[in-house]
Amino acid sequence: MKRWKGPGLIFISTLVTIILVLPTLIVVPFIGSNKEEQVMPVSTNEVATEQDFNLAEGSSLDVAVLRSSSNQVDEVPLEVYVSRVVASEMPADFELEALKAQALAARTYIVRYLTNEKATLEGGAHVTDTIKHQVYKNDEELRTIWGTDYDWKMNKIEQAVAKTQGEVLTYKEEPIFAAFFSTSNGYTENSEDYWPNEFPYLRSVESPWDAESPKYMDQKVFTKTEIEAGLQVSVSADEPILSNVKKTESERVSEVTVGGKTFTGREIREALDLKSSDFTVKYKNDHIIFTTKGYGHGVGMSQYGANGMAQEGKTYEEILSHYYQGIAISKVDDFLPKIAAK
Repeated sequence: MKRWKGPGLIFISTLVTIILVLPTLIVVPFIGSNKEEQVMPVSTNEVATEQDFNLAEGSSLDVAVLRSSSNQVDEVPLEVYVSRVVASEMPADFELEALKAQALAARTYIVRYLTNEKATLEGGAHVTDTIKHQVYKNDEELRTIWGTDYDWKMNKIEQAVAKTQGEVLTYKEEPIFAAFFSTSNGYTENSEDYWPNEFPYLRSVESPWDAESPKYMDQKVFTKTEIEAGLQVSVSADEPILSNVKKTESERVSEVTVGGKTFTGREIREALDLKSSDFTVKYKNDHIIFTTKGYGHGVGMSQYGANGMAQEGKTYEEILSHYYQGIAISKVDDFLPKIAAK
């Protein structure tokens, strides 16, 4: 009996320990795993917070902006200026890579401008806040426009700017003329087909993604009298409104005759306030219907094209290399000495 009692007690104690402890050993790892998933959720989306970056501190120079509404000059840190230009020029719900591409275009534009131009505007301003340079709206204006969407929209744009901080586009080690516009007709335009200057990096390229843009097609209706007044010509009753139409490589109107006078496609577009210089006409009763493809001058980066490329998984570097041929990505700091010398 004594020999049995000792081993028996040991056996019973061991059995009790197994019954009580083993379930705990089985459950604890899974409890820990669940807790870890709650603390660190897996996400495929890049989410920015205000603590992720400080654009003012990351700026290497200030931009003096002449505000058209107040005629006052705002001194704005470069990266803050870029973020507000992106916010004013491109829809915030575009893909992050498209917003990054827009950030480089905006930053390159102002760096090139500061490198080559002196501050000659009122109050020593470098640029205006209008399409004469780049559209710029401050925080107060953006809050009014966006309302309750301000936080997520500004947060996303600032993330795009922060992730490309200090980057500019160069050609032969000089900042490029980073032209951009809304929507193409399927191709971008050679620079010399719209402006006097030929830039080797502003070449006509395919941009099929623009067909999905809500701004791809537009129509505008005129009377014969309105066209004559807009173009300062007289069109006889027995001649067509448009004749001798010539096209550019991108199928936009290069030259056209109206009332015996030759105009460029750009001149027609601006005089009649058309969406683009890719236009055709149809006649209906006493009216002339202009149908346009695309929106904007068509030179450089198409914003809707950039977003389409981003939706296909292209990076901002790939987007920029497509729309600006032969360019490189350099740093703003390389141009600070020249800007400071102005």
